[in-house]
Amino acid sequence: MPQSLSKILIHVIFSTKDRHPFLTQEIRPELHAYLATLARNQNCECYRSNGVADHVHLAIGLSRTITIADLIKHLKTESSKWLKPQDATLEKFAWQKGYGAFSLGMTQLPKLLTYIDHQEEHHKTTTFQEEYRIFLDKYNIEYDERYVWD
Repeated sequence: MPQSLSKILIHVIFSTKDRHPFLTQEIRPELHAYLATLARNQNCECYRSNGVADHVHLAIGLSRTITIADLIKHLKTESSKWLKPQDATLEKFAWQKGYGAFSLGMTQLPKLLTYIDHQEEHHKTTTFQEEYRIFLDKYNIEYDERYVWD
């Protein structure tokens, strides 16, 4: 086959360091637009970016030319550089060291987009830690609580 083709969809989740609520209602729309642009600049499709004060969710079509680790490193590094000068309250902004990346099929994409769109409502009753544990359990990922949170 002379052409390399792929369709790899991932749900990416990462939080602010220590889940500090840095991401205000005012900054979030610009941040999510910026994260989507960063992904697209890496030849990845960003179907959605949204979140709340302490974390983000992204639905991304991964390019065949970049690893998940390299993409997320790029997203976190560049968005952190962009965020810090936006407001004095963001001067000490940092993302957590880790991240979650979960695979899904094309038929699951509409449900994921709805889930990402409704983060505000979802987090009125569920903390980030509770939500993240649900995803780890759903995907049968073994983890040690001592090293999941930073």
